[in-house]
Amino acid sequence: MKRRQLGQLEVSAIGLGCMTMSPDYYGAREEAESLATLHTALDHGMNFWDTANVYGFGHNEELLSKVLRERRAEVVLATKFGLYARDGQMAICGRPDYVHEQCDSSLKRLGVEQIDLYYLHRMDREVPIEETVGAMAELVQAGKIKHIGLSEVSAETLRRAHAVHPITAVQSEYSLWSRDIEPEVIPTARELGVGIVPYSPLGRGFLTGQIRSVADFAENDFRRDLPRFQSENFHVNLEIVDELQQLAAERGVKAAQLALAWVLAQGENLVPIPGTSRRENLLTNIAAADLVLSEEELARINAVASKIQGERYTEFQMGYVNM
Repeated sequence: MKRRQLGQLEVSAIGLGCMTMSPDYYGAREEAESLATLHTALDHGMNFWDTANVYGFGHNEELLSKVLRERRAEVVLATKFGLYARDGQMAICGRPDYVHEQCDSSLKRLGVEQIDLYYLHRMDREVPIEETVGAMAELVQAGKIKHIGLSEVSAETLRRAHAVHPITAVQSEYSLWSRDIEPEVIPTARELGVGIVPYSPLGRGFLTGQIRSVADFAENDFRRDLPRFQSENFHVNLEIVDELQQLAAERGVKAAQLALAWVLAQGENLVPIPGTSRRENLLTNIAAADLVLSEEELARINAVASKIQGERYTEFQMGYVNM
C-alpha cells in the first residue's frame, strides 16, 4: 500500500472507516467477519483506521481493541469525541473537561496508551474552538494523543484552531457527489499543511453500484432518511451510478475503484477512508490505490458527477457541518 502524509503523520494512501462494523447505522454486522477484515487490512498495509466513541456507543472502539491488543504497532489509530446521545437525539459537547473525560474513556475501550489522531467530531457552537483545541493540546502534552484533528469544520474555524495548536487533519464528507469543501476548506488546509480525510468517499456505498433500490437498505439503515436516497432523487442518482459503472467497465475496473481513484487524484494530502466490514469489499478498495486516471477520464467523471440531486444530509444535520 502506498503512503501519504497527513501533516506530519504518515499513513496508508487509503484508510479504513470502521463505523460500518457497528450495527447502529447500516444494519446488522457479523463480528467475526469484521475482525477478519481488520486483520486483512493490516496484512495488505492499510494501517490507517478510523473510529469514534459514538459508533455503536463504544462498541466500535471495543471491537478494534480485540485486534489492537495483538497488532497495535501496525496501526495508525484515529478516533473522535464530541457527539453523544441526549433524549434520543445527537448532541454536541466541546467543553475542556469533557475533552479529557472522553479521551480517557476511549483509551480504556481501545486498550491503548496513546491515540495517534484525535478528532473533534463536530464543533460545539457554545464553546469557542480555541477552548476545545486548547484542551486537546493538553492531551498532547500529557502523551495521551499524538495529533489533533477536526471534523466538518469551516476554513475560518480551521484557521482559528490551527493558531492554538497545529492541526494534522480535517475529516469531512467528500466524494464525487459531496464536494462542498472544495472552494474554501481544501485550499486552506493545503496552505496550512493540514491533511484532508474524506469520509464516505463512495457516497455511502451508492457509488459502488450495489444499491439498486431503497429496499436494499435494512429497516434501521439511516440512509433511508437522507435526501439523496429518497423519491425522485434516488432514481436520478441511480442513473448517474450507471454512467459511472460504464466508465469503469471501459477501464476494466469497478465503479468503487474509479470513485476512490478520483478522490486520490484531487491531491496528495487527501486520504479517503471508505468504510466496510467485509474482506471482499476491502480488497476492492485497496486495489484502487494503484489506479491512476488520465485527465480525460477525470473530466468525464466530473461531467457525470455534476448531475447529482439531493443534499447529503437532512436539513437538521446540515446545520452541523462546515461550522
